[in-house]
Amino acid sequence: MLSIPLSHRAILTLTGEDRRSFLQGLVSNDVNKAATDTAIYAAMLTPQGKFLHDMFVMEADDVLLLECEAERREDLRKRLSIYRLRAKVALATEDGLAVYALIGEGAAAAVGLPQQAGAAKLWGGGVVCVDPRLAEAGLRAFLPAAGAAAALTTAGFAAGTIEDYDRLRIGLGLPDGSRDMAVDKAILLENGFDELHGVDWQKGCYMGQELTARTKYRGLIKKRLLPVEIDGPPPAPGTPIMLGDKEAGEMRSSAGNVGLALLRLEILDTLGEGTGLTAGTAGLRPRKPAWVNLAA
Repeated sequence: MLSIPLSHRAILTLTGEDRRSFLQGLVSNDVNKAATDTAIYAAMLTPQGKFLHDMFVMEADDVLLLECEAERREDLRKRLSIYRLRAKVALATEDGLAVYALIGEGAAAAVGLPQQAGAAKLWGGGVVCVDPRLAEAGLRAFLPAAGAAAALTTAGFAAGTIEDYDRLRIGLGLPDGSRDMAVDKAILLENGFDELHGVDWQKGCYMGQELTARTKYRGLIKKRLLPVEIDGPPPAPGTPIMLGDKEAGEMRSSAGNVGLALLRLEILDTLGEGTGLTAGTAGLRPRKPAWVNLAA
């Protein structure tokens, strides 16, 4: 089992009696499901339904904890603040908690959780949950920075690296914020948010809901984010992916010989006929994870 500090992720807190109703109208998932025993995954969108921020949401001591991208945390805070108006809610950065990924067989049991996506509890002076997107992705933990390493060592976790986490995440086909989803451009359903429990289709209105719903019910998905095996030097994010002389998609993040690629669905049916995908000087072999539903 490995514990991996995710220094590129950080915490925002929401307090106040209106914290749930305030956030409910702004993100793609049902905030009322977030509790001390349940974590959710969600996104904040533009009014036109394009990606702005992804987040994990947990609760502790009447505080909603939002895990977001560290370098873009202030942008998220400012965007949320615009909509605060008269709502009784306060937003603050929380640097006393560090974000960890916990991976490996037995990780959930080591902290007393079932192997069930979204299962959460108070632990180690903070909170811990099974990844609400996919249980195979391991756990997220928000722990006091000063004592996190000792608590994790006592629980049986060895120190891991971000490369360990990225190889697992990418192999499962999971996006990681703006590393994989272009800000003000990406569409949630192209990036698996439906199958990964990041959208609630029964909740009330939220910003960007109309386009998200239209995309689903009219079958407008033309691309999907999928893992690829890389033969050659890993292409930089944004590198065009080609099928012969036809553009087939675009590279996203990578770790060693695996990466994520946003691929046009129309080209996937033509693969296996002797012509492969290339990005720069590398060859790519796409793979569909079991959770991905390309017919959705």
